[in-house]
Amino acid sequence: MSNNSDNGPAILFLCLGNICRSPLAEGAARAAFAAAGIAARLDSAGTGDWHVGHPPDRRAAAEARRRGTDISDLRARQLAVEDFYRFDLILAADATNLRDARALAPADATARVRLMLDLVPGRQGESVTDPYYGADDGFAATWADVSAVAAALVTETSKG
Repeated sequence: MSNNSDNGPAILFLCLGNICRSPLAEGAARAAFAAAGIAARLDSAGTGDWHVGHPPDRRAAAEARRRGTDISDLRARQLAVEDFYRFDLILAADATNLRDARALAPADATARVRLMLDLVPGRQGESVTDPYYGADDGFAATWADVSAVAAALVTETSKG
């Protein structure tokens, strides 16, 4: 999967504001790759700029903590053109994020851009649960989605 095999895959997780879904995905992937003993360069970003510099939503951070993962050090940033060269794979949380990423992608981009849940058998084309405007329990559903993505990434990376 990686263009830079010495450091493992370089994966960017993408959602709208980079305070809920993509930082949870980054946290889940960090935990999954660490547990598997696989090096990876992982990051997250948003297509919008509303939350740049902000930490993850407190509810997202609390859900990650409940799962044994600390994402409190993450800060929101916006997707940049350079990301299409710095990462092997950019994984979007939903179809809108995917469309927006593809619209920004340079013609000679080296990163593949896909939906996160396309990696999970039986979930292709689906969106990661967006918990932002819902009840706190939506963050558990989001964690379940991104954990499945993280597990699929580890499996794919392990296969070489």
